[in-house]
Amino acid sequence: MQNKKSEAEKIVIANNDHVPICEKYTLTVKEAAAYFNIGIKKMRRMAEENTGRFSVFCGNKYLIIRPKFEKFIDDSSEI
Repeated sequence: MQNKKSEAEKIVIANNDHVPICEKYTLTVKEAAAYFNIGIKKMRRMAEENTGRFSVFCGNKYLIIRPKFEKFIDDSSEI
């Protein structure tokens, strides 16, 4: 007999496959704040002020474009 998995088991297995933050192209405000060691309020404010530069508004949340934000940090003397 073959080992068959139910749909629920497949969903649970799929949800456990997380992509590491360092490999993601876009990060949520909370993920970016933790990854770059910046406060959540500061990160959200920067995302709101720099939409199009390194952040995008998707639905009801801001997403940080990680490579562009890394370049923004490299080019900035202070945040």
